[in-house]
Amino acid sequence: MVDKDAKLTLPDLDNIYLAAERLQGIAAHTPLQENINLSDRYGANIFLKREDLQVVRSYKIRGAYNKMASLSAEALAKGVVCASAGNHAQGLAYACRKMAVTGIIFMPTTTPNQKVKQVRMFGKEFVEVRLIGDTYDDAYNAAMDYVNTHDSTFVHPFDDVLVMEGQGTVGLEILRDATGKIDYLLMAIGGGGLASGVSTVFKQLSPKTKLIGVEPLGSPSMKVSIDEGHVVALDKIDKFVDGAAVKRPGDTTFEICRKNLDRVLLVPEGKVCTTILKLYDEDAIVAEPAGALTIAALDMLKDEIKGKNVVCLVSGGNNDITRTEEIKERSLLYEGLKHYFIIRFPQRAGAFRDFLNVLGPNDDISRFEYAKKTNRETGPAVVGIELKSRDDFEPLIQRMHAQNIVFEYLNDQPDLFQFLV
Repeated sequence: MVDKDAKLTLPDLDNIYLAAERLQGIAAHTPLQENINLSDRYGANIFLKREDLQVVRSYKIRGAYNKMASLSAEALAKGVVCASAGNHAQGLAYACRKMAVTGIIFMPTTTPNQKVKQVRMFGKEFVEVRLIGDTYDDAYNAAMDYVNTHDSTFVHPFDDVLVMEGQGTVGLEILRDATGKIDYLLMAIGGGGLASGVSTVFKQLSPKTKLIGVEPLGSPSMKVSIDEGHVVALDKIDKFVDGAAVKRPGDTTFEICRKNLDRVLLVPEGKVCTTILKLYDEDAIVAEPAGALTIAALDMLKDEIKGKNVVCLVSGGNNDITRTEEIKERSLLYEGLKHYFIIRFPQRAGAFRDFLNVLGPNDDISRFEYAKKTNRETGPAVVGIELKSRDDFEPLIQRMHAQNIVFEYLNDQPDLFQFLV
């Protein structure tokens, strides 16, 4: 389908049905599950579309395979190429293995070894991983150089109609499995490929469903672009929600999302971390940060979704276990339960004991770094304090002032705080 105003080729519903046929036996038809805990919490019927249970633990196999399956035998013989440090690389690798096609995957040298191993595991002998540069842009530029010199096909992670149509098959499955009308559908947005494909399905087959895009607060490229009325490339982003941290949305995905989505919500990264931990503790669901985005956004809709049927698309479950401590830390900070100070202790016996007296019965020192200064009257220490309740913070500060504790609060000083977290 061609948009006459934008002069762009857009995803087509018939082609999405065709993509679903191509994906038979390749991508799993993932379940649409009602979540009792979330439903009780929000007084709504909350369903999770579990793309974290996909064969490569994300929806990315759908778009990558559909793109490759649409290529001619001649094009496939020249191989395919992508640049990715995450789920797209794994999806392409698996597609290469299934189709016996050579794939060259460019990844930054900073990519965790676990992800590199996953790509090689899914692709087997059909995939070659090349680690280039320190950033995604370095890997992308190397990939494009390779494409231009070898006449290979570049498989874009989101701004390709065939990729969008592959992702759109998620929408067909949701509607096929739903037992009633869907009032709200929440989708994570990185570059916008998933939201573009799925929203194309819903706009035609379930036009009354409110379509909500969700981005991380630290990388709101689609929201900013929609607000500005044109594609915007952000200078700097927070890469923590790596599956959705994109500086610039696609040209085509931008046009589709601004027309199809009812709104785009921004969720703080700390809130995402709290959601990841709750999903694991309460439901044994291992969601990656981008996969937890839609569930994290439910608090922002809690008043309007009461009594409604709501689907949250859990986009992926490739969570690196080595990030667990960072996830816990970010969650505690967001919830107001972790606080850092520089405490300037007098250089005398009993100074530390005096400080301990200001702590409440449930306050815990979780970090203490001290170097005695023999040539000064005071010695600074970095102290991290973990609270049981957000409400315990102000009484702690009041007691510190009352006992003449000399301190500097670090949580709201990003230049210093980045060295601690």
